[in-house]
Amino acid sequence: MWNQPNLFAGPENPYSVSEITGRIRSLLEQDAILQNLWVAGEVSNFTRASSGHVYFTLKDAGAQLACVIWRAQVQGLSLMPRFGDQIVVHGRLGVYEAGGRYQLYVDFVQPAGQGSLFQEYERLKARLEAEGLFNPARKRPLPPYPHCIGIVTSPTAAAFRDVLNILRRRYPLVRVLLAPTAVQGDAAPPQIVSALAALNAREDVDVILLVRGGGSLEDLWAFNDERVARAVAASRIPVVSGVGHETDFSLADFAADLRAPTPSAAAELATPDREELASRLESQSLQLDRNLSAALAARRDAVARATRALTYLAPGAQLANSRQHVDDLGARIERAWNSRQRFLRQRLAGLAARLEALNPHAVLGRGYAIARHGATGKIITSVEQITPGTLLRVEVQDGELQAEVLKPT
Repeated sequence: MWNQPNLFAGPENPYSVSEITGRIRSLLEQDAILQNLWVAGEVSNFTRASSGHVYFTLKDAGAQLACVIWRAQVQGLSLMPRFGDQIVVHGRLGVYEAGGRYQLYVDFVQPAGQGSLFQEYERLKARLEAEGLFNPARKRPLPPYPHCIGIVTSPTAAAFRDVLNILRRRYPLVRVLLAPTAVQGDAAPPQIVSALAALNAREDVDVILLVRGGGSLEDLWAFNDERVARAVAASRIPVVSGVGHETDFSLADFAADLRAPTPSAAAELATPDREELASRLESQSLQLDRNLSAALAARRDAVARATRALTYLAPGAQLANSRQHVDDLGARIERAWNSRQRFLRQRLAGLAARLEALNPHAVLGRGYAIARHGATGKIITSVEQITPGTLLRVEVQDGELQAEVLKPT
């Protein structure tokens, strides 16, 4: 709160910051013109907070003005400001005391065309796109496991620190090579082109990160420079662009092989995650163990089968089998011979029995006799062979008798 002027203010009795800010606020609020303003300008740095309030900057060639639209006014707007729009707004000027800055509290917005920078951005984008500079077919995949990453950015930028932190966390094996450059102002485009050329002249760089933190269209304009876009597209090494925030799109983004929404995201997209790699390595190690165990088991089975086959086909085994076969054949021959012998003996016995049965002497033993003609020795089988007085030799079991036929009967 501003009180009466301190006529004796000095080093011993200074004003506080709050007193000065309060005085400025009082002066602004008492000015009728500043409390009923129409202001024209180009929109940049547009953000919408989770609370529903909208914050953006109105700018022209010479200055910038911070603007705020409270949530209650946002709901009644017929036009929402967008990045690059040229608009006319109504509102009152006030002071944000906690931030120590003045800003325009907007309650109405109407269009006034697009800003010159945005128009230049769209014109250049259309021309380069027509040339095929942004053609997805010419974009290359990133190496899955880079050994060296080149970074094009300012060494003092927060984006560089963010990228390094991400790389240390995700993939500490990678080597980082910084190609320092300005990332804002008139000197930035040629320096960015030179940094890209310096990295492309090396053989050890696998991927390039072109990064910068967020800012207004003017702050990021170096990355909309035609020279930078063409250098990115001509890079021999794949380029990942991470310029500004997620809603910021530069011509370098379209020309790059891959666009990341932020510098940190660029570092994540360019590298694998070591925790994921460790998990994958463990899974593959287990799978390798299983495959090795299965392969060893299969080899053991194959060796066992080969051993059995070798044992069966070995000369010793073949000789033993041949010996056994010879033994089997000998046994069969012996059985056949014995069987043949038995058969022949049985047949001989049968013949002997038949012969014995037909032996005349056997018949004589049963009381029969054989009569022969005494002169001729022929066996007498009929009475017609003899006449009375014929001499006969009669053979009996134990000898021979001589007889004379008296008369046939």
